[in-house]
Amino acid sequence: MSTAAPAPAPAPARYDGVDALLADARSRLDRVSARAAFQELLALGALLVDIRPAAQRAREGEVARWLPALVVERNVLEWRFDPRSDARLPEASYDRRVIVLCQEGYTSSLAADALRSIGVARATDVVGGFAAWREAGLPVSGVAA
Repeated sequence: MSTAAPAPAPAPARYDGVDALLADARSRLDRVSARAAFQELLALGALLVDIRPAAQRAREGEVARWLPALVVERNVLEWRFDPRSDARLPEASYDRRVIVLCQEGYTSSLAADALRSIGVARATDVVGGFAAWREAGLPVSGVAA
């Protein structure tokens, strides 16, 4: 007969909604404008990571291919940027400045926060996403060019 106390019941799940989830993620980010992201790419060696699906990039356009940007779709982002992962990219590093880009700046906030949670401490995202990048007149390729 065991004398160990029963394990405590798990805390009840909280359902604060997606807006609360987004606000929580953004509270840990130093989000940047599209222009600031562009400057960091050119002058500071930051890496821009477009997480949009292929169909969306085809429809909306892409960051100009001559820029130091990668396309890593959202569903594999953490595996590609965790330096401990067997599936990591050569660019994966805990201290690399990674700036995540989605279409409008919502999914990228959640993704950048996820990168921070695995140790990529300088991850952030672009306020307004690719739409803001394009509106700022920054270099693009594809249909929206």
